[in-house]
Amino acid sequence: MTRQYYFDHAASAPRRDEVIDAMERWQRGVVGNPSGSHRAAREARRAIEEARDEVASFVGAKPGGVIFTAGGTESCHLAVVGVANHHRRHHESTSIVLSRIEHHAVLDAAAMMERDYPSVSVRHVDVDAEGVVDLDSLRAALGPDTAIVSVMTANNETGVTQPMDGISSIAKGTHSGGTTVHTDAVAAAPWLYLPMVTASIDMISICAHKLGGPVNSGALIVRNDVPLDAVVPGGGQERGRRGGTVDVAAAVGLAAAVRATARELTEVNDRVIDFQEKLEAALSFLPRCVVTAPDASRLAGTVHVTFEGLASDELLFLLDQEGVCVSAAASCSSGAAEPSHVLAAMGVATARARGALRISMGAETTEEEVDALIGILSSVVYRLRGEA
Repeated sequence: MTRQYYFDHAASAPRRDEVIDAMERWQRGVVGNPSGSHRAAREARRAIEEARDEVASFVGAKPGGVIFTAGGTESCHLAVVGVANHHRRHHESTSIVLSRIEHHAVLDAAAMMERDYPSVSVRHVDVDAEGVVDLDSLRAALGPDTAIVSVMTANNETGVTQPMDGISSIAKGTHSGGTTVHTDAVAAAPWLYLPMVTASIDMISICAHKLGGPVNSGALIVRNDVPLDAVVPGGGQERGRRGGTVDVAAAVGLAAAVRATARELTEVNDRVIDFQEKLEAALSFLPRCVVTAPDASRLAGTVHVTFEGLASDELLFLLDQEGVCVSAAASCSSGAAEPSHVLAAMGVATARARGALRISMGAETTEEEVDALIGILSSVVYRLRGEA
């Protein structure tokens, strides 16, 4: 059996043993409804509130601001749609301002609002060739009708980080009341110290499975008193901001994942950044391989490259045969790669963007695995170029 080399942590990180252990108590037998009053309900409620404390600490917020959700997509949707819905009910016009490189969880939520409500418009902010938000473009996009600005802390494809303090400062200075700022911190959470990086941000989205936790588990953390309509109304759970019974196991799993991530953050960054440098140095010698955004500040765990003249799908196929798990960071169909919207926004030529690969590492990555990846990927590239 071919050995597996897992380099797709940015898609989903391996489940941590301590997460499994923490969740086990809440995955069998009686699990009380946290809204109830009997002993089983009280135990469930206590577990959720302890999890809320952990998540709040991870981001640097108050526990009351933590809204448990079914993942990062719902968290982003709730932020964008919840704020925009509240705003449009009190204003003649509402604008939503987003960077062009946001995850589709944000982009599609905003597009839905623009489609369904004539009073809502979406304005997109440009990025430079490194994928960093153009602050002048942000200023131009803002207006007195802007309800929310959403810019991801770090890009999920390239790993490029954004100047969150500068973005927040510009958004807050738009008008006397300021503008709510949201960040999708899903990609950043395994690597950055969020209490510092997002200190000036009103709303932060995270999810568990990028941290070694369960899928369908996440949170929207509201740091300030943000007017927010529930997207899913119901029984008044989560202080009326998200209806539905909270999944105790999911909340506990998220808490265990953020606790482990915070504990290991410095050590993992120090170790993996060495792997990143080693990978980039080796891959830069491959013919027509270019490391994406080499001069930008990036997450330690992500190496994004493009191969001019090759297609992502053929690279992925051959790598998979050798047991290597990576992502294309593009949609491929019928043998033709459709360049990602992120690379398009950065001005990457289509011929190069069609050969994109995202290699993402995590706490479990070893130097032996990195060495194996370098050898396998080099062999695949030379084979495809007919130079093997």
